[in-house]
Amino acid sequence: MTLLEVDRLSIQFGNVRAVQDVSFSVDEGIVYSVIGPNGAGKTTLFNLITGVYRPTAGAVRLDGREIQGRTPYELARRGMARTFQNLQVWMNMSALENVMVGAHLHLDGSLFKALLRTPGLRRRDQALREEAAGLMAFVGLDAYVRSRADSMPYGALKRLEIARALAMKPRLLFLDEPAAGLNPKETQEVDALVRRIAETGVTVVLVEHDMKMVMNLSDRILVLDYGKRLAEGSGPEVRGNPDVIAAYLGGHA
Repeated sequence: MTLLEVDRLSIQFGNVRAVQDVSFSVDEGIVYSVIGPNGAGKTTLFNLITGVYRPTAGAVRLDGREIQGRTPYELARRGMARTFQNLQVWMNMSALENVMVGAHLHLDGSLFKALLRTPGLRRRDQALREEAAGLMAFVGLDAYVRSRADSMPYGALKRLEIARALAMKPRLLFLDEPAAGLNPKETQEVDALVRRIAETGVTVVLVEHDMKMVMNLSDRILVLDYGKRLAEGSGPEVRGNPDVIAAYLGGHA
């Protein structure tokens, strides 16, 4: 079943056409990767789909309903979560509190109950802490449950962001270069984590430069070049595509 459809999506910044008429669809329950050389428009495409940018043209559909132009907050309520290429962690908070923030859409926002600290609200807070700790264990960070975020190594912070995104209980998770800046061991850990997430039924859309990781994980791969769709297919199809080889290695290859 198709979960996400992108139809001739485009955006222009002045005279620069950053994304041009890109179309693809993502079936429910798969890992779908977007790759391409630096400057190909991968993160811009993510920003268009997740509501950070408004497209100049084209449509995005989630469950068949158009969502382009919706705010990130509205899309989060519809089951869409993401991480960013650069760390977006609150360093003045604990690791556990960072994860708990991701669950804010599922909390009771009653000011009255918050002022009175009702028993029901206290029970929910405790349950939320336990859920956040469980998510930290799921991403391999159980040793950091009592740590401050600013005391954690970079590789752990990348997984902390994923735990926070999972706290939103998404159906569709966008991961923008989750292995960027990681050493080989940390990259293997993220590879295994993405696989575990997909096994829970969450659909994953991934931007990543580590081609070994992409080929290991992906059910389908979209290749962008200069903001345009260059190729799409399975790992072996993309790996053997002469246009893809030329884009990465130069025409002489």
